[in-house]
Amino acid sequence: FIYTTAKQDYAKKLLEVLDPKKKLIRRCLSQSDCVCSRGCYWKDLTCLGRDLAKTVALDHSMQGFPAQAANWILVPQWCGDPQDEELLRLLPVLGQLGQA
Repeated sequence: FIYTTAKQDYAKKLLEVLDPKKKLIRRCLSQSDCVCSRGCYWKDLTCLGRDLAKTVALDHSMQGFPAQAANWILVPQWCGDPQDEELLRLLPVLGQLGQA
């Protein structure tokens, strides 16, 4: 799934780029799915309805998820570089988490 603090229009455009054939991403959460506190939006993984002990997410900012910081893996922000392989470097770690 994709979870962004951006508005739904931006999220839809993001999906068009990341998954134009709509085969990889099953769900997209946007600003309306976030918690707003003092004008700041943050992502709340409880809205997924999943066991948080078995849930991990990736993000480039620690500000987006203060309530479940232990569930998130900090990654560098993607800037459109087609040579960026950061997520590929995480595959072994994600594989180990999947086995745990």
